[in-house]
Amino acid sequence: MDSTTATTAQPSTPDEEKSLYADLPVAAAETHHDAQHHPPTLKQRISHFTWPWFACTMSTGALSAVLASTPNRFPGLDTIGKIFYILDLCLFVLFTCLMATRFWFFPRKFTKSMHHAVEGLFFGAYFVSVALVIGNAQSYGVPACGPWLVTTLKVCFWIYCGVVFCVGVMQYYLFFQLERMAVADAMPAWIFPIYPLLVVGNTAGTLIPSQPQSAAYPMWLGAVMLQGLSWTVSLMMYAIYTQRLMTSALPSPPTRPGMYVSVGPAGYTAAALISLGINAPSVIPPDAWDFSSLPDGSVVKVLGVVSGIFLILFSAWFFFVSTISILAGVRQMSFSLNWWAFIFPNAGLTLALIQAGKALDSSGINAICTALTILLVVMWLVTAVAHLRALRKGDILWPGKDEDKDMEDE
Repeated sequence: MDSTTATTAQPSTPDEEKSLYADLPVAAAETHHDAQHHPPTLKQRISHFTWPWFACTMSTGALSAVLASTPNRFPGLDTIGKIFYILDLCLFVLFTCLMATRFWFFPRKFTKSMHHAVEGLFFGAYFVSVALVIGNAQSYGVPACGPWLVTTLKVCFWIYCGVVFCVGVMQYYLFFQLERMAVADAMPAWIFPIYPLLVVGNTAGTLIPSQPQSAAYPMWLGAVMLQGLSWTVSLMMYAIYTQRLMTSALPSPPTRPGMYVSVGPAGYTAAALISLGINAPSVIPPDAWDFSSLPDGSVVKVLGVVSGIFLILFSAWFFFVSTISILAGVRQMSFSLNWWAFIFPNAGLTLALIQAGKALDSSGINAICTALTILLVVMWLVTAVAHLRALRKGDILWPGKDEDKDMEDE
């Protein structure tokens, strides 16, 4: 993400000029310079554990969800998906503990991180990770567990919906009230405060088949309403982001992987609409909405599937624009946490195509989904290796190099 700070320090080496954070504030630059001569302690490094780290758990959980539903399956694929799910659970617990430790030692950073112009945008990544844990528990856990898990997931779903609705309201209020962000610096990450609601529809579509009728219908209605809210807010942010692309330069090459975030809202909404549409005939009572002599569920199924298919190419358009932009600046790219955007948003597009292939019974679409699933696995491995390498070299989780760089004086 482009920094919006006005005061910058001149980089002293060509490598620093290529860095994502070459425009460090003066105080942060001095801290970074000192850290080169006096390596920070573990406590100091933990102080820079920021919300964007949960983009890793988002991507791992999303990949696990894709593996659970991808067509053209083979023996062992479920095992691979479970491995990613268990890894996602372990990482989520570890990251939560590290974040809690950070705020325990540096409590003032908690409030600031909620509306920080860079870090604060990724607060929603934590809750998206929770949604994926819930959805994958249905895919991998329910078949091997008793009815207690079905009831537990229903309760977790409604608690999640209430919490993320409040997050979507309050965090945008904080940004409106406390921050002034330039349109020339707009990025798709401006959508992130509402992102936790964007995955509600897909999560509900995963849970509904195992829920009793009395629980499934309210869940279906709630998912439709919350998906509508998140999609409408995303459209407004899409407009601001497109205005930036039309009137200003492309994002700097190191931040361009973050452009893939724009793929997610349309992708996850398309997947949700098709999934909820497919489930409609078994969920909606036959005469609930009085569609004359037509079965209500069948009418809604057609509307959902058509609406989802309508959005898929919109998501694909952003995918291709982002891909071309990244390839144009690939020689100037260095690792940052927004590399995880290679996986999570594109998993949304893949899930939408999987649902479309299911609804249309298309072997061609299923073949594309299989290819995209393989690409997602490859990109996850590449990003994970780059992430570990950057952590070892001190390119992340280091004074002056993370999203909280202008909170160094705190």
